Amino acid sequence: MEINGADTAWLMVSSAMVMLMVPGLAFFYGGMVHSKNVLSSCMHSFFALGLITLQWVVVGYSLAFGPSQGGFIGGFDHALLQGVGLEPNEGSTLPALLFMAFQMMFAIITPALISGAFAERLKFSAFVWFTLLWSTLVYDPICHWVWASGGWLFKMGALDFAGGTVVHLSSGASALVVAFVLGKRKHPSAPGNLPLTLIGAGLLWFGWFGFNAGSALSSGKSAALAFVNTHIAAGAAAVSWAIAERVKHGRATTLGVASGLVAGLVCITPAAGFVGPIASIALGLFAGFVCFGGVLLKQRFGYDDALDAFGIHGVGGALGALLTGVFASKVWGSTDGLLAGNAAQMGPQVYGVLAAAAYSMLVTFVLLKVLDAVIGLRVSEEEEYEGLDLSLHAETAYRPASERGGVHGVAEESAA
Repeated sequence: MEINGADTAWLMVSSAMVMLMVPGLAFFYGGMVHSKNVLSSCMHSFFALGLITLQWVVVGYSLAFGPSQGGFIGGFDHALLQGVGLEPNEGSTLPALLFMAFQMMFAIITPALISGAFAERLKFSAFVWFTLLWSTLVYDPICHWVWASGGWLFKMGALDFAGGTVVHLSSGASALVVAFVLGKRKHPSAPGNLPLTLIGAGLLWFGWFGFNAGSALSSGKSAALAFVNTHIAAGAAAVSWAIAERVKHGRATTLGVASGLVAGLVCITPAAGFVGPIASIALGLFAGFVCFGGVLLKQRFGYDDALDAFGIHGVGGALGALLTGVFASKVWGSTDGLLAGNAAQMGPQVYGVLAAAAYSMLVTFVLLKVLDAVIGLRVSEEEEYEGLDLSLHAETAYRPASERGGVHGVAEESAA
């Protein structure tokens, strides 16, 4: 097939929008931690932009999308982007290099999502090694299973339009393991800057249009459907989360609405190109209620998923993958689901959820144990009390009032 200019332009824009989600995630998470840990939390997302870019170019893309090795992982045929040029892949209307770049943005944000579980207590060196190894040993194989033509879940017929299993379930399930292995924070606190979190949520919502609609890999009908479904599900989930909060706690909060809309975005991700707009309302409503319950699990079982990575991304990713099998319809996408009379579609969806969750959790547990033995995972209690911004990075996000001068930020001595 020949290169299509409209498709190419759309995927370049979509790639940039997904990239914007990474600083959006940094702000979303950064506003929920203590003010002395804002920069260290943001660092997890921003550093991943550089680290995983290099990993993806050197070996990640090849492991994820190279010729299949038994359906489990790609080989090294495309290491250092060998054979990845400006000509389209078979059956594509896009330069192969652009497809690589679009997928790279997904590879970057996925391990950054896990950082919500270890915020405010993980060594930066441990973060670097964990992120690099997790991306290579967990993300790349699961990506191959689901999205590469030779992957075993792809051949089974598992549906994942834009990453409910590949991105959100894998990172969310790993986040749960991280929370248990790492242990609780010594000095947990209330969110330090919720307006920053709301800015991050807005950037995530905007970028998610590229995340989901871009995954159509063209600028046609499927992209339009995914675009509309993405927005509807986010809105529905924001409302249902607020309702759940009101029932449970007697009030709706801005943090709850922000968390709810992200839960809706997560849940619609695997289904975005396979269901209709009315079904996307159902997915969003389910996401708000179920993920709200998923967040409450940490109170019941006593683990410290600091920024609710498991409750939103793990629970939401699994829920979305299963509901895709329920609501998928040939009227909108490529296959029917349970409600359209194809109960068999639930099989691949269930297998995909169980396999991705189990594999992610097992490998994550082993990685954490090895890294803890070699370099250690946690900062000292003194460093945690001081704050990771200062103790790990020698920076502070907010200057103390005593250093900011007098009224309206003008030094009193200058005013005199």
